[in-house]
Amino acid sequence: MKDYTVAILGATGAVGTQMLTCLEEQEFPVGTIKLLASARSAGKTLKFRGEDVVIEEATPAAFEGCDIVLGAADDAVAKQLLPAAVEAGATVVDNSHAFRMDPDVPLVIPEINADDVAWHKGIIANPNCATIIALVPTWPLHQLAGVKRMIVSTYQAASGAGAPGMAELEAQIKAMGSGEAIPEPKAFAAQLVSNLIPQIGGFDDEGYTSEEMKLQNEGRKIMHLPELAVCCTCVRVPVLRSHSESITLEFERDITLDEAREALATAPGVKLVDDRSAESAHDRFPMPIDTSDQDLIWVGRLRRDISNPNAARGITFWCCGDQIRKGAATNAVQIAKLLVK
Repeated sequence: MKDYTVAILGATGAVGTQMLTCLEEQEFPVGTIKLLASARSAGKTLKFRGEDVVIEEATPAAFEGCDIVLGAADDAVAKQLLPAAVEAGATVVDNSHAFRMDPDVPLVIPEINADDVAWHKGIIANPNCATIIALVPTWPLHQLAGVKRMIVSTYQAASGAGAPGMAELEAQIKAMGSGEAIPEPKAFAAQLVSNLIPQIGGFDDEGYTSEEMKLQNEGRKIMHLPELAVCCTCVRVPVLRSHSESITLEFERDITLDEAREALATAPGVKLVDDRSAESAHDRFPMPIDTSDQDLIWVGRLRRDISNPNAARGITFWCCGDQIRKGAATNAVQIAKLLVK
């Protein structure tokens, strides 16, 4: 296998630094690594394989000679710079929202639609973190019985707002513990510590936020289900890292709980943690404290949807996954690995 010149755009952020770690962990065939960020970060260094790598300013010219570019910048920067990477001959895997719903851009979760990589035209989009965490366990159940409707509530950690969100929550926790005044929120709409915020993104005319609509729109594209019905509520919670989701699925065909458990237990990217009799809560069900800093989506609390008139076609479960890893950086590196096979 050849070695590749790989660039990370937005290398100093929470997702960018995790991409760097994932490339090393997964032994990606990197010959040369280029770390790109804003002008204020240029000249600083980050470690890769034990060596200091100097950060360069992100400009169109910085992509010359790159084979693969991993995007970890915001939408505006992605739109401004990543087309230049494609023009320079690189293939882009982008974590922003900028290109996800472009019909010419594959939107990929490798456990679900790896084959879609084949029709890329230079850019492949990485889905939203909550979408990835929901769909990885939903997909094996869909293969059994055909999902037609999803009702989802997400409990999204501060990490979803990147390094500034995590730092803001940590500062609020510290202030509360010391009795000091809690700093005014900047990364979030309100104080997050000791609170829940039922808004992530702006509202549309129906009262849904942009984050909530991502699960419907991205889920339809990834699973090739244009009629998939989704009702989602997204909530920011005072957890530092790892998102949690409560998901109710309605199927086209009957499915037993035993079938569902067997499918989840053997599904790629999934860990089944569903033992109500276990002595420790850590073995009974997934929790974000256990699922942070690893790459699997943990699934548990499987039960019938007793509100469904046809109970044999409804299942509810709880899942947790690391937003920065599988919800962003790991998934992007897994897509890149598809490119070099």
